[in-house]
Amino acid sequence: MSEQATAANDVHFTGGIGEWLRYHREQHPQNEALIFGDTRLDYGTLNSRVNRVAQALAARGVDKGDRVSLLMLNSNAFLETFFACAKLGAIAVPLNFRLSPGEISFILADAGARVIVYHPRFTPLFESIRGETALEHGIAVCGPDEAPLDGDADYERTIAEQPDAEPQALVRQDDPLMMMYTSGTTGKPKGAVLTHANPTWITLNTQLSELAIRSDENILTVAPLFHIGGLAIHTLPALHLGGKTILHAMFDPEETLRTIERERVGALFLLPAMWQALTQVPNFDDYDLSSLRYLVSGGSPCPIPVIEFFQGRGLPFIEGFGMTETTASACVLGNADAVRKNGSVGKPLTHVQMRIVDEDDNDVAPGETGELVLRGPSIFKEYWNRPEATADDCRNGWFHSGDLARQDEEGFYYIVDRKKDMLISGGENVYPTEVEQVLYKHPKVQEVAVIGVPDERWGEVPMALVVPPQGETVTLEEIEDYCRDKLARFKTPKHLAVLEELPRTATGKVLKRELRQEYAPQ
Repeated sequence: MSEQATAANDVHFTGGIGEWLRYHREQHPQNEALIFGDTRLDYGTLNSRVNRVAQALAARGVDKGDRVSLLMLNSNAFLETFFACAKLGAIAVPLNFRLSPGEISFILADAGARVIVYHPRFTPLFESIRGETALEHGIAVCGPDEAPLDGDADYERTIAEQPDAEPQALVRQDDPLMMMYTSGTTGKPKGAVLTHANPTWITLNTQLSELAIRSDENILTVAPLFHIGGLAIHTLPALHLGGKTILHAMFDPEETLRTIERERVGALFLLPAMWQALTQVPNFDDYDLSSLRYLVSGGSPCPIPVIEFFQGRGLPFIEGFGMTETTASACVLGNADAVRKNGSVGKPLTHVQMRIVDEDDNDVAPGETGELVLRGPSIFKEYWNRPEATADDCRNGWFHSGDLARQDEEGFYYIVDRKKDMLISGGENVYPTEVEQVLYKHPKVQEVAVIGVPDERWGEVPMALVVPPQGETVTLEEIEDYCRDKLARFKTPKHLAVLEELPRTATGKVLKRELRQEYAPQ
């Protein structure tokens, strides 16, 4: 039986997410889909451009299962490339341009990406290490006065030369769609593999919650698309439903408010630091924000004064909780409980199940602390080439999040600590072990522990507690200089304490809880 014939009877074959654009092109091709700067694309034009990008990738040997890296700012080209990969059955690998060249190099090599689509401003992140990766082709999305690297293609010229025929790849819902890399506790990032089914179910979860959007309203995406929140909270559901998305390359508080007023934006997702920045706009109340139905915050808890600022202006405020492995959304704290239950992550979405378990995977009693585990069709498939990590985190049918949590008598969930010591700085995940491994190579660092400490702007920032070799000392400036080309800025310690020794258990484990209790309040 042919593959096409088999697919006709395959319950998993309902097409990949590339089918969303084809459907909307057939149903309402003139409806606007994307706005980016002066570029306004309807669904007919968007689908045609996506097909041309897919043909350009196929001409460079990209086939089903191949990886394509995206090193770009938010733009129509980002989403065109993302959906082109989806139509080919290729795996998109969005890259965080805030990472260091070494971190980008590791991800490119680990993913085995054959093609990279990039904005030329980011070439310093991969140009010098390109020969050490599997990259064979580059396509540059050039702005004014920009040009591709030697041997690479220009994005617009390339797709103009291609036909807009629909790719004929057979794509199933359980096929890999993308890999998003998360920092691992061992210091090496892990590629979380998400399938075509994951964002499909996220749309359903969204529509059955307070996060529901309408196909006739406008969505503004300011959070970076290389993060699962920026991509999956609103952007993918809006394109699934046939709605309109406005993209900003970078976050600018005043431009965000101007866009909401001009384009009559209906829903907006931002990180807490972004919401706080909006509250600092001097003439905030001069903007007409009456089109907004609700606001969504995620990445870390949002301060109560920020929530009350927006609620006091009649803007419903929702907090969400999730992670890359859950395709962003897992549970929601609604507007009615945003202040009353501040600190809670809310309750799970319709098609997400959550439990809190002890070390033997037995449920703990309400009010007791245990590990948060989840399951559902929006949970990721696996870690790329990490069978042991996959088996460790996905066992007995549940994804073990590594977060310590409790549930109150009303059923609201609270994250009380991070089992893996992760901290969140400005919405970015930072794993102390990764930072510690870099610092251990510094000649003036004999022992080190990294913790998260509160920060008014970023929520949390890393702090290094260093024991130097006898007779030596080290300064914060020296640490920052050392980390500059080895770690992303958000991972670089912002505070330093020099100690004579680190507190440890009888078995030699560093007591980070004691360090947090002593230094975080300062």
